[in-house]
Order: sequence, then structure tokens, then C-alpha cells
Amino acid sequence: MKLKPLLFIAYVTVWLVLAIDPWYREDWLLENILVFVALPVVIWGERRFGFSPAAAWMLFVFFVLHAIGAHYTYSEMPWFDLFTRTFGFERNHYDRVAHFLFGFLLLVPFAELFAVSAKPGKTVFAFAFVFMIAASGFYEVLEWLATEVTHAELGTAFLGTQGDEWDAQKDMLMCYLGIIAGALIWRRRIL
Repeated sequence: MKLKPLLFIAYVTVWLVLAIDPWYREDWLLENILVFVALPVVIWGERRFGFSPAAAWMLFVFFVLHAIGAHYTYSEMPWFDLFTRTFGFERNHYDRVAHFLFGFLLLVPFAELFAVSAKPGKTVFAFAFVFMIAASGFYEVLEWLATEVTHAELGTAFLGTQGDEWDAQKDMLMCYLGIIAGALIWRRRIL
């Protein structure tokens, strides 16, 4: 069997296991709105254009990390408790890492999608870069709206602000840093 179908089967298996008894079912459902929208787009992109093996791995890793965050909630990720205590942080930073990885891991797959309609190079990179920045800001607004419309009482768990009034801006900054790091590391793949 080829790599991409194996990654898809592995992801669906992880997702199904983590769908069993998440810490907060309502929060899990809100977090998975992203999956219900993004996964069909990824499947469409794969069928229409095909992702490179590297991009497929990047998508797989990000989607798995998102499934884990949705299961536990990003603000209460138990795997980061030791990290939080060790460094004396007041909050769990799993969501910050996920936002960084959103920019870092998804820059290449988006660049590959955009490269289909344009010659690879600086224009595709610039478009992917700006798209990722816009997607990060749009996600923060969408996250807030989803909470307000569906379950306002889930705000802290779903939004993961953990008492930080600048949480959305810091999340976007982490994505921007991830994009920059991805651009530096993956530039040969993009340009």
C-alpha cells in the first residue's frame, strides 16, 4: 500500500480512538469543526493535485496533534503538565506549540496547492505566506464566533485563553513564527 493511504488510515484510526470519551465532549465537537471542514479540502487537494510525501507527512502530523489537543482540550493537555511545572509557567502551552506547528507544518502543503495554478517561485511562496497569516487570524475569529454561537460557557476550555487577554494575538504570533521557521527550513521545497 502507498504512503498517503496509510497515513490517512493511521489518522482516521487515531481520530476514532481519541473520539472515545474526550475530556469535554462539547469542546471536542467544536475543535473538530476544523477537521470536518479541512479534511475534505485536503482529500480534494490530494485527488486533484497530489501532495508530495513530505507535505503528506506534515499534514498527518498536524492533524494528529490537533486530534490529541481536541481530546484533552488544548488548555489542559496533560502531556505538557511536566513542561509547565518544570519551567514554572502559569499556563499549559500546548496550544502555542500547535499554533507554531500550524505555520511550520502547513506552509509546504499550502504552497504545493498554490503552485498548481502558478509557476513555483517567490510569488507562490508569498501567496502561501500571506494565506497562512490570514488563516491564522481567521481561525482566531472563527474560534471565538463558534464559541459565542454554540456554547458561550465553553469559552475558556475551547478558546484556551487560560486567563490571558492577549491569547489570540500570541497564538497568531506563534503561527507567524512557525511560518518564518518553515520558510527558512522548507524554502528549497517552496521556491
